[in-house]
Amino acid sequence: MGPTEVPSQSAETIKIPTAHYEFGANFIDPKLMLFGRILTDGRLNARVKCDLTDNLILKANAQLTNEPHMSHGMLNFDYKGSDFRTQFQLGNGALFGASYIQSVTPHFSMGGEVFWAGQHRKSGIGYAARFNTDKMVATGQVASTGMVALSYVQKISEKVSLASDFMYNYMSRDVTASFGYDYILRQCRLRGKIDSNGCVAAFLEERLNMGLNFILSAELDHRKKDYKFGFGLTVGE
Repeated sequence: MGPTEVPSQSAETIKIPTAHYEFGANFIDPKLMLFGRILTDGRLNARVKCDLTDNLILKANAQLTNEPHMSHGMLNFDYKGSDFRTQFQLGNGALFGASYIQSVTPHFSMGGEVFWAGQHRKSGIGYAARFNTDKMVATGQVASTGMVALSYVQKISEKVSLASDFMYNYMSRDVTASFGYDYILRQCRLRGKIDSNGCVAAFLEERLNMGLNFILSAELDHRKKDYKFGFGLTVGE
């Protein structure tokens, strides 16, 4: 629930209160997982994860909508080796992609990815690195599209984790940094973040009973004066 901006001929931004409802269903099996979501505006989101073998995984996701040219789908094949992982992507609009990451040491990995979007005649290449221990994970990414991304997660205790990330686009000169936390209590889990644009978000998931979870979420964007609030229920494990 939150405001939506309405086009206006004046310089003043007009906002009207809106609310959206989302209904979802999940099917989880040791080798097959199905996820579905439908929204009040008619959008349908679906995801499939199927273990074809012990090393090969098929993933598919799609979004169907009434708006012209806004529906899309994606098909991924993930192969996991003893010390590497590779992925191939196929999507509508003649989208092709591939990625590969290799463990250099038990704690350090490096990889790269390429993609080609035939409909928009765009291509790109990127590189990534990851370092992890039992208490922390640090990652870095750089791509020909202009994106530079850094992230760091530190496990303070069994119940508390802190994280930060930094994103920079050297073509558009956009810079965003954020700080987040994850706190696990006996009956609930609290997550939140704040970024350099003045946007504050929090997510609370409380276990009411066996197989019943209550969810509260909020997002405050002080710069745009957008304030959103949501709630939900998860039934089933």
